[in-house]
Amino acid sequence: MKLDCKYAGKCGACKYIKESYEESLKSKLAYVQGLLKDYVKIDEIIGMDDPFNYRNKMHTAFAGAKGKNIISGIFEEGSHKVVATDYCKIEDEESAKLTATIKKLMPGFKMTPYDEDRHTGFLRYTLVRVGKVTGQVMLVLVTGTNMFPGKKNFVKAILKEHPEITTIIWNINDRDTSMVLGKREEVIYGKGFIVDELCGKKFKISAKSFYQINHEQTEKLYGKGIEYANLTGKERVFDAYSGIGTIGIIAAKDAGEVISVELNKDAVADAVVNAKLNDVKNIKFYEDDAGKFMTKMAEKGEKLDVLFMDPPRSGSSEEFIKAIGVLKPKKIVYISCGPESLARDLKGITKLGYKCEKAVAVDMFPFTEHTELCTYLTR
Repeated sequence: MKLDCKYAGKCGACKYIKESYEESLKSKLAYVQGLLKDYVKIDEIIGMDDPFNYRNKMHTAFAGAKGKNIISGIFEEGSHKVVATDYCKIEDEESAKLTATIKKLMPGFKMTPYDEDRHTGFLRYTLVRVGKVTGQVMLVLVTGTNMFPGKKNFVKAILKEHPEITTIIWNINDRDTSMVLGKREEVIYGKGFIVDELCGKKFKISAKSFYQINHEQTEKLYGKGIEYANLTGKERVFDAYSGIGTIGIIAAKDAGEVISVELNKDAVADAVVNAKLNDVKNIKFYEDDAGKFMTKMAEKGEKLDVLFMDPPRSGSSEEFIKAIGVLKPKKIVYISCGPESLARDLKGITKLGYKCEKAVAVDMFPFTEHTELCTYLTR
């Protein structure tokens, strides 16, 4: 299978555009094997049967002038130039349809695209989230100003053509930043969130929530993590970098107790709701730095059986790794979206007396250069 894309080499997202999907999997596996060779042998990479249209989250940039010749697409790598893409073959098809409708409606509502260099104009981005199981659709309109003339009529117009939309959010990002979403937002239709199902559990997803973009592969990745942990129903589990509580809530049914720690206040609030949605009662959520929290646990003489950790691409901090050495969990399941930072962190963790027993690569982002890994360590 090959990704036959007419935008190949323009946006810079799909680094493996010239290779077949099967060849890209071999290349990714060879790369991560090289990085982790000193710690563990990676025997396999889990790919997709159908590696297209997998993204359940897609943000689109807009460009043009005075409502004429409006284009939408992805920023060219390292620039503010928008590469016009009518349809990206790795995004959910619903996202592409919504973008086309918005472009069509913009001139009639005098909505100008935002100019990233001059910091003028109205519509900066759209963000679309799709619940792969529930079919629920979120549309986020990101504007460069705090004024939205004709807001109610625009909502009516977009809903007329896309009644499948579950909620619409207006996000205001008037800062000179590369961040897509601003701090201020207003729900202008629906409840302001969607619900999806992952590994048999329901999860509330808001505009700013972290939620894995590839539903099918996430179930495989988390499934491996649960398999590695080999929970018996008695363990005390710590879920670090827990986001909206996905891993902790999924693990809770096989654990005695789950402690879930996340620094982002909004994510913690969503996680509390998600536990209630799934009637999970043996999990507690804390808004704190995970490393500091573990250090406090150790100072109190508390014990830990299993540590799940799923840090950002930059990996864990030195403070967090030191906290592992202080608390001494029996097992660690490290899920990583950054193989380079994982290799660095494994160097520190293995010095604490841990051995990496197993590892598997999961192709979470087909045709791009990114690969996720699930590793299992024991003392």
